[in-house]
Amino acid sequence: MTRSLLAGACGLALILMPAASAYAQTQAPAADQPAADQSGTDDAAASDDDKQAPIPFDGGQLTIMQKTEDGERVLAFDGKELASNYDVFFDRIVEIGGVKVALVDVGDGGNQCGPAKVIVWKPQGGTIQSTTVEQDECGAPPAAVADNAIYFVPYLLPGDSKPALQWSPTDGLTISGNLTYMPDPGTDWKDIDPAKYDNIIDAFHNEAVYKQAETLLGKDMPDMATSLLVGGGTEKTASGAFYASGCVPHDCGGNDGFMAVDPANHKLYFARRGDSGEPNAWPDVKTWPADVKEALDKALGSPQ
Repeated sequence: MTRSLLAGACGLALILMPAASAYAQTQAPAADQPAADQSGTDDAAASDDDKQAPIPFDGGQLTIMQKTEDGERVLAFDGKELASNYDVFFDRIVEIGGVKVALVDVGDGGNQCGPAKVIVWKPQGGTIQSTTVEQDECGAPPAAVADNAIYFVPYLLPGDSKPALQWSPTDGLTISGNLTYMPDPGTDWKDIDPAKYDNIIDAFHNEAVYKQAETLLGKDMPDMATSLLVGGGTEKTASGAFYASGCVPHDCGGNDGFMAVDPANHKLYFARRGDSGEPNAWPDVKTWPADVKEALDKALGSPQ
């Protein structure tokens, strides 16, 4: 599933203001435009093989080499280790405020989890420096590069509110504002079209769905949405409700979710199963229609 700011390009403009607030959806921020004056070493990013070749950078070399037999790799500058993990890939070299900056993706790998972003630079007259941007256990959002800073616009799930971050060689990593998830204003049950959803979480974009989910789930809404992240398209029951199941990245089988939407009757059904065994359900599973309950049983097993 992809995730992007509802506000599009305006979202990035909003976060440039201190304490700004914008609304976002669950798809990935649009890729940032290439920075001006990227060095010729960007050609090294053309393929995975090239990314792992030594990369000339600010009078030295960045290298990515396998560290252990289990596959962990190390990012180093002239032999000095900067970061390590199983997935380490060179991204690009940009210029921020007159300082050359290398961006490298470092992460665990795995389904639906992006990498952290390692920022490498050398202050004038100083030694090599690095910092890692990692907003949660599932990596960092993509880097949006401007002339004087790099911005990180967070992924938002229903119920989420997260800070937007920025980095510069002079100020380091700071908070530039806050983003809060909001659905598409004015959308109703009649606007629902599951054929357009890459993941059932996209149904939360609808304001009517979001409001009822908020009433049913309360503070559990972000966790419920997270339990659906690793999932695909939807299926339909005999009565016309559509549904899907999913799981938390890196915890499929241990933290699984189920969601069904009945647009005709304006009803939602949620269930989530953790390590404890039987799933919890919202509303009580005894009130669920038989065909939706059957779909839940096939996906997760029946709640008590």
